[in-house]
Amino acid sequence: MYREGNIIEVVEPSFMLSFAYKWLGDTKVHIYALPDFPGYKKNKHDDSKLVEKLAQILDSADIIVAHNGDRFDITVTNTRLVTHCLSPLSGKKTVDTLKIARGRFKFLSNRLDDLGNFLGVGRKLAHTGKKLWLACMDGDPEAWKQMKKYNAQDVVLLERVYLKLRPFALNHPNVNHITRRPTACPKCAYTHLNKRGFHYNQTSERQQYQCLSCQGWCYGPWEKIASKVHIK
Repeated sequence: MYREGNIIEVVEPSFMLSFAYKWLGDTKVHIYALPDFPGYKKNKHDDSKLVEKLAQILDSADIIVAHNGDRFDITVTNTRLVTHCLSPLSGKKTVDTLKIARGRFKFLSNRLDDLGNFLGVGRKLAHTGKKLWLACMDGDPEAWKQMKKYNAQDVVLLERVYLKLRPFALNHPNVNHITRRPTACPKCAYTHLNKRGFHYNQTSERQQYQCLSCQGWCYGPWEKIASKVHIK
């Protein structure tokens, strides 16, 4: 029960209904929900197997991309893991598109649906709000079908928004640590880079590059400027 955003009574602790994911660049979206696991008919609110599956997938990823993932998705997953006495996640690198949107832009709204609409890459699927969630909790098969469609579109939209925002990210994990391509773009691993002048600080300089694929910027190693000057 809720009153003006404050919890006045807990009817039942929260649990996970479903999740969806895809690998970057793949067309297939993978979706898992409570009815996909044994024991669902006996206990429609037992998410232990679903959470265990999610943890396996997250740990198999090199980098995890999510919208508000650091504050919501990861913390919710951790909560369900500790609830079921499961092992913690292995601490993968994350990219939070909400943080990029807030830190690098001034959009009217940073919600995923609004970002997708503004950037011209799509929208979320319309749904019936809390009625859909409650119907899934009650085991309605049609509601589960709608939930899976909604989840799948969320993942597709997230990838499109991520690709739009990625060139502007300042602290994106270096994908070359995964691909082992030291001379490639650290954000997208594309190997064709154009030299675009130098980046300086008080005593050093480094070569500046722009990726011909994602258009993001990257830099070579710092070199002392004084080492290049011959002083008589």
